[in-house]
Amino acid sequence: MIRRLDHELISEHLLDLPLLLLVSTSFQKKVQSKIKDLLQQMEEGLKTADPHDFSTYTGWTGIALLYLQLHRVSNEASYLHRALDYVKRTMRILNGRKVTFLCGDAGPLAVGAVVHHKLNNTTDSKECLSRLLQLQRSVLSPDSDIPDELLYGRAGYLYALLYVNKEIGTDAVDEDTITKVVTAIVESGKNMSAEQKKTDRCPLLYEWHKKQYIGAAHGLAGIYYMLMQSGAKVHPDILSELVRPSIDYVRHKRFRSGNFPSSLSNESDRLVHWCHGAPGVIHMLIMAHKIFKEEKYLKEAVDCGEVIWQRGLLRKGYGICHGTAGNGYAFLSLYKLTKEKKYLHRACKFAEWCLDYGTHGCRIPDRPYSLFEGMAGALHYISEMENPEASCFPAFEL
Repeated sequence: MIRRLDHELISEHLLDLPLLLLVSTSFQKKVQSKIKDLLQQMEEGLKTADPHDFSTYTGWTGIALLYLQLHRVSNEASYLHRALDYVKRTMRILNGRKVTFLCGDAGPLAVGAVVHHKLNNTTDSKECLSRLLQLQRSVLSPDSDIPDELLYGRAGYLYALLYVNKEIGTDAVDEDTITKVVTAIVESGKNMSAEQKKTDRCPLLYEWHKKQYIGAAHGLAGIYYMLMQSGAKVHPDILSELVRPSIDYVRHKRFRSGNFPSSLSNESDRLVHWCHGAPGVIHMLIMAHKIFKEEKYLKEAVDCGEVIWQRGLLRKGYGICHGTAGNGYAFLSLYKLTKEKKYLHRACKFAEWCLDYGTHGCRIPDRPYSLFEGMAGALHYISEMENPEASCFPAFEL
């Protein structure tokens, strides 16, 4: 990897003051050309994809979300209509077994509501929204065995509600509904914490499959990150008395390298993925810095960034969940927060790796064209080079 600032990637234009930093035109043209090429490959490959996988994570909703992103950065109407094609496909195969944005019905319904809204299909948008809100019964039920994490749990349903409000309007989902979901997550965390007999107890503790994971997908970092979202409207007392000390508890589990273990009981400094490790925890730390205004969170986020820069080009693949594209979003988040050009440069270098898709001997994922495992995720990430200031990690960032 080249560690210097590469002027083929970064151009600096003095437009009054201060300095305005942009991705170079030549690099953007390279990105645009590669997007068209990879889109053709993706569409061809999707002909053999599982016709019943409607999920955002590996199925049709993830492809719809990619086309929504391409519409956002290019404003081309054809992309929005392509997103609608995939939304329609998902609506025929929802099964009601899971409730999250990434792996359940909430994702297709939320994305469907947004796509129809953008196309002024008001009736269809409202129907999707109504069905999305009906899912809260199982999320809030005291008898439910639903976990709290992002992929399969309550935090994943909360994201769906916040996503709809961001894209359609803050009154699309009423505040009372969001508060009930937040309360269910908080109470679950308090109950799990109370069961622990430790002296250094974490105020909000969660587990998935009997393990207390730390990362963004299944663990504490992803749940705390969602609770800190402004749209969640979590009471300031809960943030300061429960969420902040819980974040500090996780911070003290980090390795000397700056990376984080996959779970509280794991001592292996091996994984550097969004789902397990620094690339997911960094988003929690950045959000904590924004909310609590303490420099320690920013310092440790910067340390996470160094881990990702040194170890984040993954042979596991180019995807978002456990691949190079997902790791690249860490640099975009650092750049948006600090405005330091080295983070934009690093984001571009990770994008450049993705532009050479398939040439590095990486492992081929089970769903090679999907959003979170495969090519669609790499496409989503490299499209962010059009406007890094407005970048947004799909199904996670708001």
